[in-house]
Amino acid sequence: MAWKVSVDQDTCIGDAICASLCPDVFEMGDDGKAHPIVEVIEDENLYNCAMEAMEACPVSAITVEEA
Repeated sequence: MAWKVSVDQDTCIGDAICASLCPDVFEMGDDGKAHPIVEVIEDENLYNCAMEAMEACPVSAITVEEA
């Protein structure tokens, strides 16, 4: 199974919780907002990490869905 990860740039407030919880999937860009390092995840551990980051995002800017 594979999952697509995205960050809504209009919603992201750049608090970096996703990058601190899941640095293999998210990074902070020069614009101060989160960006996915990988757009498609096939590893279940990375999926679980991305889901944790999605749930922790204070503005619900992260989407993780089946690819």
